[in-house]
Amino acid sequence: MSTPDLSPLGKSASYPTEYAPEVLFPMPRATQRAMIGVGEQPLFMGADLWTAYELSWLNAKGKPQVALARLVVPADSPNIIESKSLKLYLGSFSNSRLSGPEEVLARLRTDLSAALWQGSGRQGVAGVQLVQPDDFDREPVQELEGLSLDRLDIECSHYQPAPELLTAQFDEQPVTETLTSQLLKSNCLVTGQPDWGSVQIRYSGPQIDQAGLLQYIVSFRNHNEFHEHCVERIFMDIWRQCRPSQLMVYARYTRRGGLDINPWRTSAPGTVPSNVRTARQ
Repeated sequence: MSTPDLSPLGKSASYPTEYAPEVLFPMPRATQRAMIGVGEQPLFMGADLWTAYELSWLNAKGKPQVALARLVVPADSPNIIESKSLKLYLGSFSNSRLSGPEEVLARLRTDLSAALWQGSGRQGVAGVQLVQPDDFDREPVQELEGLSLDRLDIECSHYQPAPELLTAQFDEQPVTETLTSQLLKSNCLVTGQPDWGSVQIRYSGPQIDQAGLLQYIVSFRNHNEFHEHCVERIFMDIWRQCRPSQLMVYARYTRRGGLDINPWRTSAPGTVPSNVRTARQ
């Protein structure tokens, strides 16, 4: 089994100087999901949206080329890819001569898909899109839409996940609303380095107490867990404590090492959010 302690994360590593898909390190989602109480058939669906800002290769004449890469990893893939191994993999393109963006795109799609479904006996495809330099100035910056919880003047004393802070008005009419916060912070499961993020919560059902929800978001501040599982924990805690009829949780984390990871989980089918970065990303 691929576990975080066996990954390159938190260890000294040399960047490969040539294309090296073998450095990709898949890790099963199921291990951490079991700790959250997610069964074999999750209550949610969704995707992890990645942006790679440090992608470069050589053209046939040896001239460097650059692009941004947007990756869409389905939440039902059996594995995630450990982020440092993805950085090493992307770095391995830097001295590799390739015929053009089409070849880069094909290799990314093939290699990532193989790692994400490795060992499962199933096949799937990761979404990959390249943004060329001519389109860089069209890249928007936009904050998550919704009513900001950060306007509330609250007292905070919990800095490990505290689902008991979540309450809802079960004896009143249900509502539909979208709430946001820029105060999400957790730490890397392996290195303890801080992961800063913004979160958007859209739900229908009993109205959630906003002060308690913000205190709950803040309670992740000293918690060690990967981005994907933090969002799944938030989803499951709200689902259990507040019993919405529909729920969506979407977080955008600031980049580290040229990558940002933005998990999206929803109880109902919907369109994958546009991978638009926030100002902090």
